[in-house]
Amino acid sequence: MKSKDYYEVLGIVKTASDEEIKVAYRKLARKYHPDVSKEPEAEERFKEVGEAYAVLKDPEKRAAYDQVGSQAKHGQDFTPPPNWDSGFEFSGNGFNPNAGDQSAFFEELFGRQTRARQQSTMNAKGQDHHAKVMIDLVDAYLGAKRTITLQMPTHDAQGRVFIQDRKLDVTIPKGIYAGQHLRLTGQGSPGVGTGPSGDLYLEVSFKPNDKFRVDGRDVYMDLPISPWEAALGEKVDVLTPSGSVDLKIPAGSNSGRKLRLKGRGIPGKEPGDLYVVIVIVTPEAETEAEKEAYRSMAKSFNFNPRKYIKG
Repeated sequence: MKSKDYYEVLGIVKTASDEEIKVAYRKLARKYHPDVSKEPEAEERFKEVGEAYAVLKDPEKRAAYDQVGSQAKHGQDFTPPPNWDSGFEFSGNGFNPNAGDQSAFFEELFGRQTRARQQSTMNAKGQDHHAKVMIDLVDAYLGAKRTITLQMPTHDAQGRVFIQDRKLDVTIPKGIYAGQHLRLTGQGSPGVGTGPSGDLYLEVSFKPNDKFRVDGRDVYMDLPISPWEAALGEKVDVLTPSGSVDLKIPAGSNSGRKLRLKGRGIPGKEPGDLYVVIVIVTPEAETEAEKEAYRSMAKSFNFNPRKYIKG
């Protein structure tokens, strides 16, 4: 995916005010309008200018772009880091998602936000806001009360965008799963006139975890065991998100074998399962006695791990 420097497209500096952005857009839109322009690739340039303006005129999208999207140079390959938009609060009133003129770069950064539920301008209720938040897996198992911080773009006295932190106390229900939304009533935009405020919808995802992997309500974890535990079978203590479990390793287990702990995934009306994936770890032979132990094993077993490999 090729990146875009929206400031370069409009020919403005990154500290440009809203008025300077508007003036630059109008000038270029007139220059490249397909109905009047004789410039080469006028239609493509007109779309590019419109896309840049759609991002930079919107304080939310501009702040998000400044933090992530502008890190790559114009025209170079760019992939935003996972969960880059976690903690950003979007009101969902931006680019028209049905216009069909967005670049892949725009879709990658803002596709989820622009597809957020739109509200009629005739509705007295305030606009709903949307944000993505990351929680610990253990909070989904046990439930928790947490204080989260969202980043809200706003304007200073000169009309320039800056980030303001917004702290909220949130109750995380037991059994919540990735992709589920928490609704915070009245935490969106103020209503029109005497209308009620909109709501804030928090889309939940899990923080990266080097011990556990999540698939829906199912949870996977790797369990390192020794060769003798795998060969002879052994009961081992396994630390799961819900506490310790005594797990029986069947004799003759190989790496990659999955042991299912039914109902020990993320809780729910139909709880997920916990899958323990066996990983056999071979100890290093550093001393002469340890090396001799391996030589003895080699003599004791008529074993060829590659006997099924042909050619």
